Amino acid sequence: MDVRRSTVTIPVGDVELPADLTVPAQPVGVVLFAHGSGSSRHSPRNVEVAGTLNDRGLGTVLVDLLSPAEDEVDARTAELRFDIGLLANRLAGIVDWLAVERPAGDVPIGLFGASTGAAAALVAASSRADRVGAVVSRGGRPDLAGAALTQVRTPTLLLVGGLDEEVLALNEQASAELGDVGELRVVPGATHLFEEPGTLDRVAEFAGAWFTTHLSR
Repeated sequence: MDVRRSTVTIPVGDVELPADLTVPAQPVGVVLFAHGSGSSRHSPRNVEVAGTLNDRGLGTVLVDLLSPAEDEVDARTAELRFDIGLLANRLAGIVDWLAVERPAGDVPIGLFGASTGAAAALVAASSRADRVGAVVSRGGRPDLAGAALTQVRTPTLLLVGGLDEEVLALNEQASAELGDVGELRVVPGATHLFEEPGTLDRVAEFAGAWFTTHLSR
């Protein structure tokens, strides 16, 4: 498949964030990934899902939401990885950069969030409803989005493992709060990290279909 891969530096506020950008020929959209707590743009699960999206003609942006200096602090204290406001502001800034700089062209933008990154994605989507066309949450904590959850107007798919009982309950509640824009799908036999054979493939399949449906013009 004909794709363009590059590592870019995205300026957001007073920091510059490294990101891996993959753009297929004639992309139908671009998806920005928000990784979970304690992870990075090299998250094997997100990299795998991104590859499936690329095969579907979607560009992907895998980005570190903390600067190297912040990452060192967070490795000691674990405080910044749960700062949903900070992470959401970073995502919103990257959405603006994608819309203005257009490294993937003039295409719709989607957000894919995992774990705590899903909460940040939902908060960012609520503040950038004019620029974000679809959201997918994998094993997410949408409850951490707080009051922003009821302000989301973007089509949102919540993917949860059937064996991830506590997170499933939180997502059922979030789905009710999202109303018509939200859809909850349970992946049978999957725990929180979707490590069971075939379960991450289902996540990638569902996410790919959701993004191509809601980002295609």
